Amino acid sequence: AALVKRAEQNTKLNGLTEQASFVETNLFKMTEESLAELDCFDKWLIDPPRDGATSLIEALADDGEGNIKNSPGSIVYVSCNPATLARDAGLLVHNKGYRMAAAGVINMFPHTTHVESIALFKR
Repeated sequence: AALVKRAEQNTKLNGLTEQASFVETNLFKMTEESLAELDCFDKWLIDPPRDGATSLIEALADDGEGNIKNSPGSIVYVSCNPATLARDAGLLVHNKGYRMAAAGVINMFPHTTHVESIALFKR
């Protein structure tokens, strides 16, 4: 909630209140219905905890004709766990009609085994 408040203040300071909106929600309790209530977004930036974002990805609902309703055109997925990123990437690519457009790794904590992975998915 604090980060949403800061983001809203930042958009106000930069005159972008008409172009951006922010919400807080629990990704682990996401369903097709709760995602539909959020409306449709052009882009997602998700940075889930180590468990990943399976519930969010599975909540992207198929319209019965192979199209995913309320799906963003682009998803940037930041991950601290390569295994859950790989799992969720598989769901996005094989089940939800996305392709991985780019991916990379950032060593944010030198001298440790911890890295951040970033992947861009496009519809």
